[in-house]
Amino acid sequence: MSATERIYSLLMKRDPQAEQALPDEVRRNVPRNGLRLVLANALQSSGDQTVNASTVLPWLFHALGVPAALTGVLVPIRESGSMLPQALLTPMILRVRYRKRVFIAGAVVQALSVALMAATAALGQGLAAGLVIVGALVVFSLGRCLCSISSKDVQGRTVPKGQRGQINGLATAASGLVAITLGLGIRLFGGEDLQAGQLAWLLAAGAALWVAVAVVYTGICEPAGEEEREPARGAGEEAKRWFAETFGLLRDDRAFRHFVTVRSFLLVSALSPPFVVALSISSGTDSLAGLGGFIIASGLAALLGGRLFGRLADRSSKQLMTVGAGVASGIILALVLIVSLPGFTADSAGGALLFIAGYFLLTLMHTGVRVGRKTYVVDMAEGDQRTTYVAVSNSAMGLILLIVGGISSLLAILGVVWALVFLAAMGLAGVFAGARLPEVSRG
Repeated sequence: MSATERIYSLLMKRDPQAEQALPDEVRRNVPRNGLRLVLANALQSSGDQTVNASTVLPWLFHALGVPAALTGVLVPIRESGSMLPQALLTPMILRVRYRKRVFIAGAVVQALSVALMAATAALGQGLAAGLVIVGALVVFSLGRCLCSISSKDVQGRTVPKGQRGQINGLATAASGLVAITLGLGIRLFGGEDLQAGQLAWLLAAGAALWVAVAVVYTGICEPAGEEEREPARGAGEEAKRWFAETFGLLRDDRAFRHFVTVRSFLLVSALSPPFVVALSISSGTDSLAGLGGFIIASGLAALLGGRLFGRLADRSSKQLMTVGAGVASGIILALVLIVSLPGFTADSAGGALLFIAGYFLLTLMHTGVRVGRKTYVVDMAEGDQRTTYVAVSNSAMGLILLIVGGISSLLAILGVVWALVFLAAMGLAGVFAGARLPEVSRG
């Protein structure tokens, strides 16, 4: 047994029968490919922490003097940019026989985008710098879209069933550990004054991580896929047909339309974290150590959330979704109320701890909402309908994210508090709307 195989066997619970069912070429390379996928996913998750749209980028915007309204579009652009183009890009990607090449291209696009953000952080200022970073984030999200579409195919071609979830789980755990380590490092070595140049170095490290992801992926031994049998159908024609089916499903399937509506209200936990960071800064938390605390909180939520909410989702994914949104709304309203009290300031240890604890609970609830709604959509459908539901709901949410993000950003011009109250109200509406969803879990 080679060293590679020994290491892989220590990390993974392997199923010999599942591996024996693979073609000889694929079976021989399972340990090598598996380790590279674990490493690439871990590096990718680590890179995500350095360009986190809920922590790092809002703090960078404050350091650069970017208007608060732009903070509200960070998460919508980051998330919707990887969802909306899928219908258009998928037919093109199906013509590429080696999907790892698509993933490598996506990783390079993300590396270049983050490098541009780093240069802007070092040299830019004000609204112009914010617009450049938002533009780079759009391109970054398109690169993430390429990686998202292709990575599933690469995993399916190189790793047997029963090991793919373990690879994703190790990457998630690595992301949480990296976030905690990064946050501790910022608190210990960042100093007291927030400087955009320090965040520029952090972003530069993120760009280097994405380059490393591309390099690792080049070593994966992927079997060639079949060529597209209907090259005459153009990508544009395929995309139009897919969009027509999408709108038809939302129009005709009442139960599915109700789920997408409820999911839209549940955006409270996804879109509010950047505004909480902005509110803490405006309340007096202006040191780099504050950013470290938020990153640590994000890492702890990632480590604890999946394990905590997995069993709850199997009992009742509907209740997990709606209760998570309700609790998130309550956390937001409590923070807004406390911040509005006369004499409150976040420059004390207690004030900073309040925001960090609130941020941790909010991101923890977001983990619960995500686990709940992913479990719900899987349980509510069967077979190919499940795949259609997932694809259509993701594309619809990409558009809804942009709309809700735009509204909250406009409200942030009046004040960050108004954007948070709007999102909290959406979450409370989601609780009432979600109560009418049918129960699909086994309990």
